[in-house]
Amino acid sequence: MSVERERVVAFTAAGDYRYETVREAVRRQFELLHVADAVRPGMRVVLKPNLVMKRAPEQATTTHPMVVRCVAQELHALGAEEIILAESPGGPYTHSALEGIYRGCKMDEAARAAGIRLNEDLTSVAVPSQAGKRCASFNLLRPIVEADLVVNLPKLKTHCMTTLSGGVKNLFGCIPGLQKPELHYRFPEESAFCEMLVELAETVSPAFTIIDAVESMEGDGPSGGQPRTTGFLAGSANPFALDAALCAYLGLENVQMVAIARQRGLAPSLEELALCGDRIEPIAGFKPPRSKSLDFLDRFPAALRPMIRKTAETLAAPRPAVDRRRCIGCGKCAESCPAQILSVQNGKARMASKGCIHCYCCQEMCPVQAIVIRRFWAFQL
Repeated sequence: MSVERERVVAFTAAGDYRYETVREAVRRQFELLHVADAVRPGMRVVLKPNLVMKRAPEQATTTHPMVVRCVAQELHALGAEEIILAESPGGPYTHSALEGIYRGCKMDEAARAAGIRLNEDLTSVAVPSQAGKRCASFNLLRPIVEADLVVNLPKLKTHCMTTLSGGVKNLFGCIPGLQKPELHYRFPEESAFCEMLVELAETVSPAFTIIDAVESMEGDGPSGGQPRTTGFLAGSANPFALDAALCAYLGLENVQMVAIARQRGLAPSLEELALCGDRIEPIAGFKPPRSKSLDFLDRFPAALRPMIRKTAETLAAPRPAVDRRRCIGCGKCAESCPAQILSVQNGKARMASKGCIHCYCCQEMCPVQAIVIRRFWAFQL
């Protein structure tokens, strides 16, 4: 990738999900990113959306099917012969789970409209890590490994562990099924986990990333937050540059994935970013997840701050908890918990008092938002 392409981030306005609106925004993304230069006739292209769970498109949890449809149609127009949609959602990686996700997220409709093949291959391939500092190798979905070109199609959301769910975090879905919680358990600290994600993104190396930010999610994402209209698509050949630009637009600070990418020379500084396309105003008041404590120490007298900091690292750390009134006892939280501290008893989820690694997998996978983020009362003043 040339130095210039590494710096380019394209923004195109899209105020709604009507076909004409999205098709024009996608067409301009392809033009600004020079996608035609990378697509050859006869190519097999894999689209990697965010299908974390079975949610309707209007809930802003998953990549909208209209974005997937329009990207596929543009790729077909450039000569791509086969376009495959591949994703490993949260939970087990099975045929029945994939069928339910495709149907619930309306990807079956997008596939019929745009000539997309929905992946049914459940096998994976061990691929050496590009960097190899945290992980020696990754098990990746076979279609991802065998593709001539990978196009990354994330949904713009917050994330309770990583703050941002954008271009880099979306590639975690290239890891099959319950191997994702295994990686959470191997790397329970946010910094180590984010290093792993950066190495994974380097290894998958998508040719282009185009994020669906027509309707985004703020607050306790990636599945428990609130939809918010943001009205654009953003794209880059460099997912690290894209995430850096998104953090600036949303006012999200201290995002470790971006900081690590910059330290490794993968993401340009804000001054080096080459923004192009439509003028999109920064999003004011975009709510970060409650699991992130930003600038809270200034609420306390200076003499008390060292003690408060120590308390915050233990007692006051944000943590997931079960709202038993909402819980339906489905067991999705227990199924996804790397530390195995969740169980279903008498029809309700129960969490052990110790052992949580703060990965928020349970909160991410709960279909009824019964896993809530709780913080010490003083940090909510």
